[in-house]
Amino acid sequence: VQLVESGGGLVQAEESLRLSCAASGMILSVFSSSTKAWYAQAPGKQREVVAQMASDGVINYADHVKGRFTISKDNTRKRVFLQMNSQKPEDTAVYFCRIGSSSYGADYWGQGTQVTVSS
Repeated sequence: VQLVESGGGLVQAEESLRLSCAASGMILSVFSSSTKAWYAQAPGKQREVVAQMASDGVINYADHVKGRFTISKDNTRKRVFLQMNSQKPEDTAVYFCRIGSSSYGADYWGQGTQVTVSS
């Protein structure tokens, strides 16, 4: 199984980006039953969760992205997305996709994609 993120880049403040995470080699039942999350790691800081979608569909966001970021999924294509609107310079970080399922003993991370927001 491999998670491959894409969609990062350099944007100006208030612009938008959409990150995508493709779960290659993951069977559909694992993807469908898993918890999906996006983490951000800013320079010199610890990796922290910014958006999480539980297997039952319950979604939680970090306070500083509420109202601006949206996590979603496409089961058919086994992809997870992070729509980031009204971006701020403090959103600058490497963003990682994580998909895990305790039922299947699975916990996978992507390699990360850089997002840089200029003021």
